Amino acid sequence: MSNQVQALTAADEAKLQPKPLSQNGFVAFWQKIWRWWQGVWYGFAEKHPKLSNLIYMVFFFIVFSYGVTIWQLLVMLFLPYAFAGLAEIEFIWPAVNFTIGDTELTYAIFNEPVRYLEDGSVNPLGGLGNFIAFEIAVFTAQCINMPLQRNITYRSHGNPVWQAMWYFIGWVGVSIFTNALWGIVYPFIDTLWGWPDFVITLIKTVITGGVSMVVFFFIFLVIFPDVNKTEAKRKAALEAAKESGDASKIAKAQEQYDIALEHKRRFDAEKSYASVNSIAEAKINGYNGMKNKLEKAKAAGKAEEVKELEAMCAKMAAAALEAVNTRDEVAPKEKAIIDEVKASQAARKAAKKAA
Repeated sequence: MSNQVQALTAADEAKLQPKPLSQNGFVAFWQKIWRWWQGVWYGFAEKHPKLSNLIYMVFFFIVFSYGVTIWQLLVMLFLPYAFAGLAEIEFIWPAVNFTIGDTELTYAIFNEPVRYLEDGSVNPLGGLGNFIAFEIAVFTAQCINMPLQRNITYRSHGNPVWQAMWYFIGWVGVSIFTNALWGIVYPFIDTLWGWPDFVITLIKTVITGGVSMVVFFFIFLVIFPDVNKTEAKRKAALEAAKESGDASKIAKAQEQYDIALEHKRRFDAEKSYASVNSIAEAKINGYNGMKNKLEKAKAAGKAEEVKELEAMCAKMAAAALEAVNTRDEVAPKEKAIIDEVKASQAARKAAKKAA
């Protein structure tokens, strides 16, 4: 190896040793891909923090939204049969009849008519039973979706009870809205125009699923607000309270500001802690990957390529060392902040419970 690469001390080389890959070849393959992706992503995030944050949120929002949709579909494979006894009860509410030309149509927010099989028996996938099964499937999906969106997508540390309450209210509101919208469209495309079933299903999916997903994205921005905006808002409220001179208002505003400031400190610390660790690991892996290429080029006797790879190795080693040193300096400080805020939040919670 050239003097450029050999200039690394034994201590430096020890710092640049990658974590060992799994002995399982399949797992190791995906570990390599993950390590490559870490380098790409965190490099991009360093250059474009706002854009990377938006991409992060949209990506996980869509993944979790579709994930719980799959859960709903799996539940609906069997749950309607548990309510088969109610399938012969029609559930159309509110049933509003109207006529266009010679055709009588029915508008309803919730439309679950009794369905029949070819032999004339009642189809369990219909009626009140199907409606109850569907609502249970959707509700359980939201019980999965809410903590995932809160903790991973929006990385919120707000009051979980308050957030869950508004999430539930938002879910009920969006469900009624999308079903009401579907209730307007359905009589026309089914009864009046007789469109094919697959087209009707596609339109229903777009209206009840797609529209609700878009609306929920903006609801989440309210339920799980940006920590920087919340901190600024609470600070402005504290300043306004101080101007009023009302001691009780000042005390309340100060408490809310302190909580918002804690959330911001924890959010920033967790983000920084994850970032410095991941960047260091990614650059270590990048450097070691380049070293492997260099060794192969040397073994093949490719002098020109060796010279080029040695220069790249030296450059990547310097970048990796810088990232490792930054991690070793920053990570403990950020971990201390995280632990401090967690302790403060736990103490506040215990004090409220004891009061």
